[in-house]
This record gives sequence, C-alpha cells and structure tokens, in this order.
Amino acid sequence: MTLSGSEVEAGPVQVRGTVLTVRRVDAYHAMTVVAPGIAARFRPGQFVAVAVGGPDSAMLLRRAFSIHDVRPDHGGTVEFIFSASGPGTRWLAGCRSRDVLDIAGPLGRPFPVPREAASCLLVGGGYGSAPLFALAGKLRDRGCKVDFLLGAASGDRVFGALTARRTGRTATITTEDGSLGARGVVTDMLGQVIHEARTDVIYACGPMPMLRQVTLLARRYDLPVQVAVEESMACGIGVCMTCVLPVTGHDGVTRMVRSCVDGPVFRGEQIRWDDVGTIPFDAVGAPGWEPRSGRLPRGAPAAGGRAEAPGAAHGPGPADGSGLAGGPAPAGGSGPAGPQAQASGSSGGPGYGH
Repeated sequence: MTLSGSEVEAGPVQVRGTVLTVRRVDAYHAMTVVAPGIAARFRPGQFVAVAVGGPDSAMLLRRAFSIHDVRPDHGGTVEFIFSASGPGTRWLAGCRSRDVLDIAGPLGRPFPVPREAASCLLVGGGYGSAPLFALAGKLRDRGCKVDFLLGAASGDRVFGALTARRTGRTATITTEDGSLGARGVVTDMLGQVIHEARTDVIYACGPMPMLRQVTLLARRYDLPVQVAVEESMACGIGVCMTCVLPVTGHDGVTRMVRSCVDGPVFRGEQIRWDDVGTIPFDAVGAPGWEPRSGRLPRGAPAAGGRAEAPGAAHGPGPADGSGLAGGPAPAGGSGPAGPQAQASGSSGGPGYGH
C-alpha cells in the first residue's frame, strides 16, 4: 500500500500489525512488526505504544518503546528493542512470527536535526541507544559527522556497539564492570570525546540520571543537547498525565509538559532535572501559583496556553522545524508527577513500561 503525502502527514495511526520476527540481542529482545502506516510516518526519536497480554488480559496499559528502525521490506516494518523485565514485556518476548499486535504510532516529537553540517555526538545508555541509529542515518544524509558514546552496566547490555563502530566516525564504549570498552559510565568519557570529536551538538537517550549528567557537562562546553527522556507513559497520547516533566520555556516560565506529546525529545537545559518527579512551586498550575508581571498576563488560565516548543533545537545551524511547534496545553494541577526513571543502565526507550 502506498500512502499519499497528506496521509503520511496525518499523524499517528493504530493498526493491527503482524509480528515478523522476535530475536534475542544479547540481554534484550528485538521485535519487528509489519506496520506500513507507522513506518511511512516515522521520524527518528518517535515511539510506539503496544498493547500487551492479548484481548482477555488484565494488563490494560500499553507499553511504550522507541522505534529502532523502519524498513520498506515486507510491506513496511517497524523494529523496537525491549528488555523482558516485567509481565508485559515477558509476554511480548513470548510472541511468535505471525502473531498479531495492536500497536499505535509513531508517537511523540522527533529529534530536530541541523540544517547545516555539524559534528554530532550521540550518547546512549543501555538499550536507550536504540533510537540513535535511525537518527545517525538522517544526520549523515545532512552531511553531519556522527560519533557514538555508548554505555551500560555490562557488555551484554550495551546495545548497538558493533553498528556504532561500523557506521560512526568514532565509537566509544563504556561499561561499569569493564567487560566491554573502558570501565566506567558514559559521562566519564564525555569530555574527552567532545574534545577529540570537536563536537557541535549532543543527542542523548538513556536513563534519566544519565541524561541529567550529560546536560550538566554539555553546559560546561556551551554545547546544545537534545535528550529523549525516559518517563513512565501509561497512555502515550497525553491523556493520563503520568509522564509530566517540569520544563522551562524561553519566557522563563516553568510548565508541566507531557513527555509523550510535548516530547519525548527536549532541549536538555530546559528540563528542571532536580525537580523531576515533583511539581515545582513556581510551575504554572502549582498550588498557590499566580502569574507574575512580565511572565504571563494576569487572568491567564493556570494550566492553559501552549508549551514553549521544548523540543526546538538551537546551536550550530538552526534545526529543521518539523514537528517542533508548541504542543497542546501542558498538564497543570497539583497531583503527583510521573515517577522518576530508574538508575543508569536499567532501562531504555520512552519509559517505557514493563
């Protein structure tokens, strides 16, 4: 089936996709599903939400996974990577070829890419590196130089090391136990790689503590950093508000934005990392919050307005604006924000339920 240009731009779709393959990749599983509508609309950084457990299951919530790759083969396929660490993902790992899944996507905002050639460093933790390889291909098409910095707790949990070495200008690997590459975590090597690669912009995906550290180190070098966050996503479409993050816009105002629709890609320096998992007192809609002069006009709705394009790029060469306009009204109110992501090396992809 060939989709017209207007259909491709129509946004995400929900389909019943046939499982093509499920294979082990070291500590992880890679699942390929025939989903031409999703494949045609995909841009690097977006994710899918997959129903698990079958039609009679009590597991009502979908599981969200970053899209690793799409291919026109077999009618248009989508591949995602996951760790079989909970009942939902263990059920997925038990699926076989020709099983049918209910899958929605592509969801979320993609990575912006520079309009002009730049030196790009792609940093991944665990199987959080999965979405970086499609991004690398798009960057190379723009004439950018691509360097990889990948890490995990152990060698079998580093995803894509061979591909990174084969396709990147350079590939640096770290493991906490020293079983592959240098001993340590990715941020131990970040400064060295930035110097050697003459990095202009950083893209990162992995556990939230890693993304926080990457952002802090990028500030020291005055480098822009785009991060694909890992927050628990119960619905994936912006309804449930479990994945909200405090993000500060260009106007200096902090809003609680939904990772699934306003992200998962954000400018790292706009996320209030120390306040993730909470609603800061000065965020729009927080208890007792009032608009201040020069920030928002008095009388503006507490949780209204549009997000300040947190995914927009800056730095070396303006990024393309595809999919980066301000999103729907960010979440407000006083309920608890989404839970903190797990520690380094434990997860990957958009938060990605178990």
